[in-house]
Amino acid sequence: MATQKKNIISKIFDDQRIQEYVNVFPNNVGSFGFDAWGFNIKNMKNNMRFTKYLYEEFYKVEAFGLENIPKDGRCLIIPNHSGQLPFDGMLVGYAMITNEKGPRAPKAMVERFLPTVPFIGNWLNSVGAVIGDPINCERMLEREEAIVVFPEGVRGSNKLYKHKYQLQRFGAGFMHLAMKHDAPIIPVGIVGMEETIRSYADIKPLANLLGMPVAPLVIPFIFPSKVYLLFGKPIYFKNDTYKESEINTRVDIVKDAINELLKEGLAKREAYIQEKKQKNK
Repeated sequence: MATQKKNIISKIFDDQRIQEYVNVFPNNVGSFGFDAWGFNIKNMKNNMRFTKYLYEEFYKVEAFGLENIPKDGRCLIIPNHSGQLPFDGMLVGYAMITNEKGPRAPKAMVERFLPTVPFIGNWLNSVGAVIGDPINCERMLEREEAIVVFPEGVRGSNKLYKHKYQLQRFGAGFMHLAMKHDAPIIPVGIVGMEETIRSYADIKPLANLLGMPVAPLVIPFIFPSKVYLLFGKPIYFKNDTYKESEINTRVDIVKDAINELLKEGLAKREAYIQEKKQKNK
């Protein structure tokens, strides 16, 4: 058992592929390895070592549809949100960075309260997380970045376990940005993260006391769970309306696409579970 753990640790920290990935994906860093939002190549390498373990060993992720991500140019990656901690975004980012069909190092829009957490804020910036402000997103789209946006926000990541795989209300900001900047939207279905960190209640008085949007009551354990990432085909919307009803209809089109990807992923996961049961008989 000890030898197996040693081999896993060795694979995490000695794998030369990490260096190869970082050398290949396009980036806009300056001569010191930083970009305007604090993204740092050195920290990205260190983060990838940990994420590689999560992706390959802990969650045993399978990704589908990576060919749908543009090899270059601006785009918005729109997944469902889940799991309390930002592991879902990390797995999506790792899949994109290691995508053999065209690696991208995406930026990710995060909730405003996260950068206020001591030490966490700087670390998040260094690996590509940016405060979810429309101005930030606009400027990055103008720099032809791939940007991960979770339209459910904390409504998605902190939903109760009994509501797993039920998409929460989407904000419409991503749609306005996609239309204005002619950016394709890539819907993404994430299956498996709903089971990994389970929330059973939202303790609102505690959230108010801490100045946080939510204070979830969770089991202090990260459950291992097979994860599937499904990247859908790009969806394009013209910048030809300002009517709220029409904008919301377009948001629902993206939401429906994600729901279809979730159904596909849940079917794959069920087949995987049944196969494991057969093997264990």
